[in-house]
Amino acid sequence: MKNLSAIILAGGEGKRMKSNRPKAMSEVMFQPMLKWVIDAVRSAGIKDICVITGSKREYVEDYLSNLPFKVETIYQPERLGTGHAVMMAIPFIEKHRGSDVLILNGDSPFVGEETIRNAFVVHNQTGEIDPEVFDWEEPREPSPNRGCTVISAEVDDPSGYGRIVHETDDEVFFHLKTIKAIVEEKEADNEIRKIKEVNSGAYWFEADILLEALGKLQKSEKTGEFYLTDTVAIIKDSGNAVMSYKAKNPDTALGANDCMQLAQLNEIARMKIIRKHMKNGVNIPCTDGVMIGKDVVIDSGTTILPSTVIRGKTQIGSYCEIGPAALIDNCTISDGISVGNINIKEQILKK
Repeated sequence: MKNLSAIILAGGEGKRMKSNRPKAMSEVMFQPMLKWVIDAVRSAGIKDICVITGSKREYVEDYLSNLPFKVETIYQPERLGTGHAVMMAIPFIEKHRGSDVLILNGDSPFVGEETIRNAFVVHNQTGEIDPEVFDWEEPREPSPNRGCTVISAEVDDPSGYGRIVHETDDEVFFHLKTIKAIVEEKEADNEIRKIKEVNSGAYWFEADILLEALGKLQKSEKTGEFYLTDTVAIIKDSGNAVMSYKAKNPDTALGANDCMQLAQLNEIARMKIIRKHMKNGVNIPCTDGVMIGKDVVIDSGTTILPSTVIRGKTQIGSYCEIGPAALIDNCTISDGISVGNINIKEQILKK
């Protein structure tokens, strides 16, 4: 357990974003998508993290250097596919032999802590589990010959995603099925294209088995690239178990290739955060124009009015009234304070 690690792929250029930054640095609710992924990994208890960088790597490296914890980076000088990106991390994986490694995309911000934990437990256990009460620190005996568990998601529109094809329709364990193949859309027939369970791009691998599979990985004859999905087939052919864990949250698979898709991610995240605060007793009578960063803390009884943006490490006490038309950035606001039509940054407001 103590040797768990994660590799985050963040080498995408994001050409369709029309941005001078790597795609994973595009922001969802005021934070790079990469930071969402890192936060989920660390919240799941995984501290040893390696980020694979590519074009314009200086943006990623500079951002990571300012975090209050260490994240290793490895440069992929040529973009030769996801498999090639993971091959760049072979020395990192070597340090974690005998354990498991998580691989994720840096531009999929909604792969959450719960999904990571549940997928790991199922990757290592047999029998039905309760995802709300499982013991993360003391897993049961590992499943025999486990090699890879693909984190999948069921989406309404699977266009553009690799489809998960199972050996049978029967669940083997909790949300866990044996994979027959991952079929990319361009290679899928009409029947396979009807499948709505897709590859999220996140995986748990047994480190030693992954290293062996990477050593056998071949370039695609069509594109000249190395695909990480091919390691799944290699692991299966070697006699090791290849399973899928279907995430409860369909947003797990979502990413963004252009600014329109990025706006959709922002709206999903905006409402997730707003609903979380409402459940905690924050009054938001009209959500129009309300944007709250994911690290903001608001105590119960406070009211947030329309056209209010709250971001950074802001902390707001109880029974405040914030807005309308307020921008609050990295501030601390004590109980019972009302502010509206205001733009403040890095201030402490007390009665």
